[in-house]
Amino acid sequence: MAPKRQPSLSPSATLQEEGDHHEGQRGYQRDEDKLAGSKVRLKERLQQITWAWFTWTMSTGGISLVLANTPHRFTGLTTIGKVFFLLDLVIYILLIAGISVRFITKPKSFKKSLSHPTESLFFPTFWISMSTLITLTQTYGGPSCGFWLVRTTEVLFWLYSALTILLAVFLYWVLFYNSHLTTQSMTPAWNLPAFPIMLSGTVASALAPWNPPANRLPMLIGGVLFQGLGWMVSLMMYPLFISRLMAYGLPAPGMRPGMFIAVGPPAFTSLALIGMANAIPEGYAYFAVNPDAASILRTLALFLSIFIWGVSFWFFCVAAVSCLIAVPFEFSLTWWAFIFPNVGLTVAAIKIGEELQSEGILWVGSAMTCLLVAMWLFVLVFHLKAIATRKLLWPVEQQAEKKD
Repeated sequence: MAPKRQPSLSPSATLQEEGDHHEGQRGYQRDEDKLAGSKVRLKERLQQITWAWFTWTMSTGGISLVLANTPHRFTGLTTIGKVFFLLDLVIYILLIAGISVRFITKPKSFKKSLSHPTESLFFPTFWISMSTLITLTQTYGGPSCGFWLVRTTEVLFWLYSALTILLAVFLYWVLFYNSHLTTQSMTPAWNLPAFPIMLSGTVASALAPWNPPANRLPMLIGGVLFQGLGWMVSLMMYPLFISRLMAYGLPAPGMRPGMFIAVGPPAFTSLALIGMANAIPEGYAYFAVNPDAASILRTLALFLSIFIWGVSFWFFCVAAVSCLIAVPFEFSLTWWAFIFPNVGLTVAAIKIGEELQSEGILWVGSAMTCLLVAMWLFVLVFHLKAIATRKLLWPVEQQAEKKD
């Protein structure tokens, strides 16, 4: 008799299992005859929500962020960005309410969700969505609100940074202690526990210009520290991912959208470095003693960002080609990875174009913005269709494994 499979650790399950297992696609099969004539209560449907659902809010907030930075603007574009921001906030609150129903009705499910070798990897998407909301609150609210909003977002920044550094330590420790995952099962989702703390640098680059020098400098120092932590952890993961691709080939078609996650760390690091360098308070503290440091750091940040952006673009190309040759494949929540990592790629390209005063690069950034919005609409249609056709938010029944 063949040895029993371990679905959560197999190479075709590590990422897709979170997108499919918890949504009723991989390893599970709906009993259509049993459910067709029965009524399923809303509470039972909400129990199917997992942490992976927050990839939806990550991407929706990302669209709002990229619209706020698009260089070629038209009347009403800012309003459209605000609509995406408010939509993101509403979806975020609804998902919190929905997943709370799951954890309240099944108290043990919360602990299991944080120790599961795949679902736990998507817990950071809740925090990534929060970082986007903090950034958007200042981006869209700053021009019309008083200094109270600046102080509020500053407090949120430090609170978020403290919690996410604990998150990065805790989740990786759980994986080190319990999971014993193999290189064959490696996916870019292994980067996700370091993603929230890394995005502290991106948040700092957006909030720092609004703060006075006394508050701005500590925020920038913290942002550089946290961005470097997240980037270096992700950098250490990349050799495992490349080794997995070289030794075992491309992931299963349904898993391939998750390959875009690898685009995120270098892209958001590129974006954060430029933003933080431009927010340096000249003539204050260290920069008063070293007046040339600000201009040197801005130049260094720009060219280092260009250097890093190339890595992000390479991962984008590999992921895009891998997905195109696998079309069509069934929808799962991993499709939202088409959006959020590429938001970083797009906004970083725009910032580089602004620094170089290159109209060509800025037009590329605007074109990428249009493609991202189109892709968001495309994924949303399939997401809603999956809910309507009971592939998502519908009770599932585990399929008995066949023994040889």
